[in-house]
Amino acid sequence: MGDNIQPKDIKNQIRYMNPSLTGTSLSDTECISRILNGETELYREIIRKYNSYLYKIGRSYGFDHSDVEDLMQETYINAYTNLAKFENRSSFKTWIVRIMLNQCYHRKHKITTSREIPDENINEENSPLLHSSRQSDPGKTTQNHELRKVLEQAINNIPEDYRIVFALRELNGMSVNETATALSISESNVKVRLNRARHLLQNKISQTYSHDEVFEFNLIYCDGMVNRVMNRIYGK
Repeated sequence: MGDNIQPKDIKNQIRYMNPSLTGTSLSDTECISRILNGETELYREIIRKYNSYLYKIGRSYGFDHSDVEDLMQETYINAYTNLAKFENRSSFKTWIVRIMLNQCYHRKHKITTSREIPDENINEENSPLLHSSRQSDPGKTTQNHELRKVLEQAINNIPEDYRIVFALRELNGMSVNETATALSISESNVKVRLNRARHLLQNKISQTYSHDEVFEFNLIYCDGMVNRVMNRIYGK
């Protein structure tokens, strides 16, 4: 989504900002390298790419829209300030997600990392509770609006340890390894927490819900977040 493309040009094609859709063909590594070499405007593409990831994390902590936007802004500023320190030991996605998690921690409280005993019948290959509905028609999306809000409330009512893993795995599509790295827990604990989250939510979630629709960071907010961060970077 280059700066010459306006939201009105794509609003009929994309309803919600999706983590897999970016405005540049550059990899994160290439983009970061060019930013560090002076092409700071490319940081806009980083922001657009990760808005949805970070927004869902913040909402999963129970923060409201305004607070989450503040946390996102601070995360992007923090990441930009320390961009030269990024060493590619993990993916940039994992790195910036960890920064967001730390922001949420400092705003709220520390995520517990106590050892958990695995359930006997954990099956990581189970079908996800949320299915993709990118092909669903606008009418159905509108009808599901209130139901989606019920789902979001249900997610916020399960224990935080399970809620955050659920957000990273189900809503953001991160792998078990990425989630374990971001939260500094074992892959086994990731599977345990996801399995328990699924069981806690199974009576609240139906196949009509989509991960694309939950805690969405609507495109109408995307440019605003880009401008807020870039203005801070330029000191405006």
